Amino acid sequence: MDAPYRQIAQDIRSRIESGELRPGDRVPSARALVRTWGVAIATATKAHAALQEEGLTIARPGVGTVVAGPAPRRDPELTAARIVAAAIEIADRDGMAELTMRRIASTLGVATMSLYRHLPGREELILAMIDAALGEVPLPAPHPRGWRASIELVARLEWAAFQRHPWLAPTMSITRPQVAPNAIRLSEWVMAAFDGTATPLPDRMYIQVLIFTFVRGIASGLEPEAEAIRDSGITNDEWIETQADRFTPLLATMPHFRELTAQQFDFDLSQLFEFGLARLLDGLEPFIASFAGPPPATAPS
Repeated sequence: MDAPYRQIAQDIRSRIESGELRPGDRVPSARALVRTWGVAIATATKAHAALQEEGLTIARPGVGTVVAGPAPRRDPELTAARIVAAAIEIADRDGMAELTMRRIASTLGVATMSLYRHLPGREELILAMIDAALGEVPLPAPHPRGWRASIELVARLEWAAFQRHPWLAPTMSITRPQVAPNAIRLSEWVMAAFDGTATPLPDRMYIQVLIFTFVRGIASGLEPEAEAIRDSGITNDEWIETQADRFTPLLATMPHFRELTAQQFDFDLSQLFEFGLARLLDGLEPFIASFAGPPPATAPS
């Protein structure tokens, strides 16, 4: 059931849509809403604020709150999936800091309050966005032959998803994981990659978290990087060039950095991903093999 302030706002919105309340007409005051609906003044005030946020009403000094103009059109085809898709498009292009319910409503050409009929709030929206983004990860059935091939594949698929959606990595939590069905599907697929080995289930789950955390950790630099480019208008390489005057004097006392510079070392997140993934898989090899047990004893000749 909708919160009381949303019910009040919807009632007034319906009266505007029907033409009962026309542009310039006064809408019930907060005190009138308190009497009519039996709610607290704070609830009535919140309903007024919601209507103003939609652009349906405006406060005029000496007059009160009046209808600002015709109600935004109602879209009968509005769905949670359309809202989530619009939100992801905004976050992909402009970052999570620019994502608001009003911005989504404006993109879809609907009233802000209409979004809440499908998604109760921002927390539910973000969960749906995470689930949709992870749902893009294609998990083949059956698994590739051998656990290493499966883990390498899923890590690359996760990395690709994070690159498509730079907001995804910093939005997710490891200690308080969002219960997204596609995240659980991902974990289940990774644990099944070790079927045929003697790897215990708890260890399989830790491997899943380890791999996902590794990929997510590197990907957490994607959104700040994109935001810096948007804000400054210069690429990372161009920014590095602006730091040369500050960095060069330090090389005199740092021989390893001086040698790296001479070798024209170029730091790149994708190269870091490749380097780290190979080392992780190399380290898991003897760990997984350790559950196979000692080789059978040779029968005496």
